[in-house]
Amino acid sequence: MDAATAHTPAPVLELAGIHKQFAGIPVLRDVQLRLYPGEIHALMGQNGAGKSTLIKVLTGVIKPSGGQMQLGGEPVWPDSPLAAQRLGISTVYQEVNLCPNLSVAENIFAGRYPRCGIAQGFRIDWAQMHQRSRELVERIGLSIDVTRLLSDYPVAVQQLVAIARALSIEARVLILDEPTSSLDDDEVQKLFEVLRRLRGEGLSIVFVTHFLNQVYAVSDRITVLRNGSWVGEWPVKDLGPQALIAAMLGRDLAAQAAQTSPPPPANASDTALLQTEGLGQTGQLQPLDLQIRAGEVVGLAGLLGAGRTELARLLFGLEQPDRGMLRIDGKAVSFSNPMDAIRQGLALCPEERKTDGIVAELSVRENIALALQARMGVGKFLSRAEQTAIADRYVQLLGIKTASVDTPIGLLSGGNQQKAILARWMAIEPRLLILDEPTRGIDVAAKQEIMEQILRLAQAGMAVLFISSEMSEVVRVSHRIVVLRDRRKVGELPAGSTEDAVYELIAAEQHA
Repeated sequence: MDAATAHTPAPVLELAGIHKQFAGIPVLRDVQLRLYPGEIHALMGQNGAGKSTLIKVLTGVIKPSGGQMQLGGEPVWPDSPLAAQRLGISTVYQEVNLCPNLSVAENIFAGRYPRCGIAQGFRIDWAQMHQRSRELVERIGLSIDVTRLLSDYPVAVQQLVAIARALSIEARVLILDEPTSSLDDDEVQKLFEVLRRLRGEGLSIVFVTHFLNQVYAVSDRITVLRNGSWVGEWPVKDLGPQALIAAMLGRDLAAQAAQTSPPPPANASDTALLQTEGLGQTGQLQPLDLQIRAGEVVGLAGLLGAGRTELARLLFGLEQPDRGMLRIDGKAVSFSNPMDAIRQGLALCPEERKTDGIVAELSVRENIALALQARMGVGKFLSRAEQTAIADRYVQLLGIKTASVDTPIGLLSGGNQQKAILARWMAIEPRLLILDEPTRGIDVAAKQEIMEQILRLAQAGMAVLFISSEMSEVVRVSHRIVVLRDRRKVGELPAGSTEDAVYELIAAEQHA
């Protein structure tokens, strides 16, 4: 019998009708959550669904605009993280929020060091702190020296130390926010063993993750949020992977209509322009094989956290793989930085346009000329007239709406900023263009124009790796679709595949 069927009638924690607004804009609408003693409860939803905001409400970081919260049947409203901890609500975040320069024991009891009596001047009772720390780490299955610096241990152990700290305050509710994002498979399994042990002791755990297989490996029940609203609550056995994805996205996958195919590649080569053989990075991407040919658009599909951006960063030299091989035109290459990738004819439009794409204070002209100027190297400069000629050309070609090429790019709309970033890379005439979420946050008309431009580039012979959370966009422009799940490749689909087919592959059970 699982924890979901064995729970007592009364939840240990219950949220009802939770509302939250920022500057009059609702970010949580009538959200509810029930957490029972001795269960692991998965909180699921796409990026922007409201999970982080709800956790901030739970932990007293922000005050809700309305709703009720009960802990052990009693109304409570923690007004700070410290107040939440005193109530027995503790959180372990994705990034370990501990002090690497302190010992394990000091981290576990930071701010709450046990003290000796008056005769000893209220000094820290090191013996007691070390003994209690040993008991806590043993409780979660760790055999480590608690007197050593936290930095002496790997991230997986530090994550467990953070859990030991949460237990040291006699937590009734433990919230784990993406705790496995930096762990490899073996470390994840060790963490799950700890969670199952704590569940058996009666601890209630909220588990936030983007990894579907982990939800079904360790959770008892699932609550889904979408666009700040509560969608539903299910026992894990009653909500399969495909139904979970449908709940997160708000779509009936079985009813997806067939999508039209992109035009066939006009100049596709039989030889791969770019090829990876078991390319991967520990903790970020499982070994992956990929081929991209000139003149074709390869779509990269997967839910948030599937490893799409991680692959893009490896291909462009922003991160270095620790396994596998990358080939350009059949020749093994290694990129130590993006300039190496640019010299081989690669370009990347990054996911975060505001922080990694545009330089807001510079003009449209200067932003478009950036990559070409960088490729020319130190001591060689594009004249203002040359920059203006290049910018004018692409403003006209892509329909960038700006009063002048000398307008600061930060004043443009999101769609026009995205077009300017695309222009930047088109100006260096790359052989392979990697587009990471090129249509995010822009209006429908701008999306349409960018999609059409992608197909035109492919028809002209450019290879394109297209990454998007909008599955309709992926199936529309892709000649092949590479599907990722949980940071590994799970299959490929041909042109003309439906959204339904992609989601089915994402949701498919893994086989040994």
